[in-house]
Amino acid sequence: MGDGCRLAIVSGKLGDVDGVSLETDKWIRVLGEQGHEVYTISGKYSSVLTSVPQERQLTVDAIRFDSDRQRHYEHQVFPYLNSTRPLLLNSDQQNEVVEELESLGADVANHLFDIIKENSIDAIIAENTNAMPMTLLGGIAVHLLATEMRVATIFHHHDFWWERSRFSRNSISDLLNRIMPPSDLALEHVVISSYAAHILSSIKRVSPFVIPNCEDFDSPPVPDEYNQSLRSELGFRDDDILVVQPTRIVPRKRIEDSVSLLGKLIARYPEFRDRIQYIISLYQGDEPNENYIEQIQEQAESLGLPLHFVSDRVASVRGVDAAGRRLFTNRDVLVNADLVTYLPIWEGFGNALLEALAARAPVVATTYLVYKTDIMPSGIKNIEIRDRYDDAGSLVIPDTALESIHYLLTHPEYRRDLVERNFQIAKNEFSLDVLRERLNKVLSVYGDEMRASRQRLAKSKLNYSV
Repeated sequence: MGDGCRLAIVSGKLGDVDGVSLETDKWIRVLGEQGHEVYTISGKYSSVLTSVPQERQLTVDAIRFDSDRQRHYEHQVFPYLNSTRPLLLNSDQQNEVVEELESLGADVANHLFDIIKENSIDAIIAENTNAMPMTLLGGIAVHLLATEMRVATIFHHHDFWWERSRFSRNSISDLLNRIMPPSDLALEHVVISSYAAHILSSIKRVSPFVIPNCEDFDSPPVPDEYNQSLRSELGFRDDDILVVQPTRIVPRKRIEDSVSLLGKLIARYPEFRDRIQYIISLYQGDEPNENYIEQIQEQAESLGLPLHFVSDRVASVRGVDAAGRRLFTNRDVLVNADLVTYLPIWEGFGNALLEALAARAPVVATTYLVYKTDIMPSGIKNIEIRDRYDDAGSLVIPDTALESIHYLLTHPEYRRDLVERNFQIAKNEFSLDVLRERLNKVLSVYGDEMRASRQRLAKSKLNYSV
């Protein structure tokens, strides 16, 4: 739409340091710059959003990721989320649960529709609500808004439930297949990779737009007085080699492979043993990871690798904690990184990877699927480890990777040239300018449906007032 319109972002949570929250923040910023009035409707806010007036940051507790109801239904329908692994429900029990969910979801949909009418929203942007079942009531509600109440809806999918083993076996597959995501006409879909576009078009017969994860390369993180205090604040020496894992602690990030890599590195190059400090910057994630942190700690200790969890000092914005200590952003941590480890077995795209490139930090990365389809073709060159795993499920780490890391850490000119080249390529391929251009295209193509939705909403408000 050429004219500014009112858009509502709907999500289970916002203002956090996970990829969906970070990418949503960028969309909000760009949409605001384009003259649109943005509202947010979230189950919770981990921090106040800076790009949206606080009076437009609305909360609907029923769609919160970790609400009591969400946890209750997760326990019933996703057996692999539970350590006890209860038996799958029989058909009668499944029908009963689906009826309960749909009834409660309809109530949530009515509540959301009231908010949309009250604020004259032209369209909603559903952030992963109908791709991952982290907010079941939110997903059902958004589906009803889009398909029955006919509110113009753009679905922004970051990853899909069938890509996660803990969700792929469940007791509500018919419901998930119907609403996550829906394939009805008059809806628009956006995915973050060409691979996701191929899968969605194959499974759902829809043609989604591709808008990759993007990063602000025009205002990249640089060393300043604030973030240069990170080493002393966290107790590191000036000559320590800081290796950063800039992600949440979840099993699919394969942090154990990064620990193994660094263990091999200090074994092969003993001069690094007293200098390498391994930092995990973010918190334990939303995915099941029982004993995962303890396993990583035990592994690092056995290899003589100093391991540091610093999530209590990392937030979405700079500030101070209750004890008056400085809080750093993940960007601040990355500015101080001598090397970044990024060895996931699966990623929807790679938000943390782009953050590292923007901070001009060198990266050692696995060639996970989307890396091969959407990142490697850009010309970005990291220290790459092929995504091959041995019979025990461990990443196969070749000696060439260790040699490449050693060369990078001991040749500062090579390091500077590498990170600068990657920065320039990433700026061209994954900047906010790319986001602006592609968002404009989505809104332009979807403009007629948004105008029709605006008219339907106006009539609904008239009927409602009578």
